[in-house]
Amino acid sequence: MDFSMIFVVSNILLLLSSSAFAKTVVSPPSPSPTPTPAPAPAPDFVNLTDLLSVAGPFHTFLQYLESTKVLDTFQNQANNTEEGITIFVPKDSAFSALKKPSLSKLKDDQIKQVILFHALPHFYSLAEFKNLSQTSSTPTFAGGDYTLNFTDDSGTVHISSGWSITKVTSAVHATDPVAIYQVDKVLLPEAIFGTDIPPAPAPAPTPEIAPAADSPTQQSAESKSTSPSSSPDGSSSYKIISYGIWANIVLATFGVLMVL
Repeated sequence: MDFSMIFVVSNILLLLSSSAFAKTVVSPPSPSPTPTPAPAPAPDFVNLTDLLSVAGPFHTFLQYLESTKVLDTFQNQANNTEEGITIFVPKDSAFSALKKPSLSKLKDDQIKQVILFHALPHFYSLAEFKNLSQTSSTPTFAGGDYTLNFTDDSGTVHISSGWSITKVTSAVHATDPVAIYQVDKVLLPEAIFGTDIPPAPAPAPTPEIAPAADSPTQQSAESKSTSPSSSPDGSSSYKIISYGIWANIVLATFGVLMVL
């Protein structure tokens, strides 16, 4: 009997201690989930049509971009690549100044090459052109032999196409990934127009200044100088004539006396 009581009491105490121990054991906190980083904001879509429509006027160049479908190529390069794009845009006056050669005589594929020739498949700031000036040539979107040469002259960027030479006159837009620079001439590739660069027009000759008409006083003075009476010896001439008359009278009188 005593043994059974001891067994029961022992089991009760064991159960009580187990439950108390279970209450004191604290489960470790579960780790909090790592927050997912927010996605990087998508770069703003650059609309080349809007940029060229506001600045300029670049209407002629924009028309060529649209008619040749080169606009789609440039737009894709600007917004869907990491390289970006650099475009050299002539003003409308640069196109109207083209007399010889004329783009109107080119075939459609040649005009497309000319427009592609005005862009580089990489974003270049103005400061980076100094490095480009140290290279022999820089490839353009036209590919192949359609390259440009750059020269940095104290911050002024000059561009040689092998046929024409121009310079960057202003920055229309220069935020990565798109750089648009205004140039004062249309870039004409040597691959299309050859190497026979027309000479610069000679300056117009200076008109000769016609001598002033002779004044009436001059003419009268000249006529007086040629007439005998107006000469400084006019009085002496008169005296000579008078002497000749008297000599004739004396000779005539002497002749009459001899006859008598």
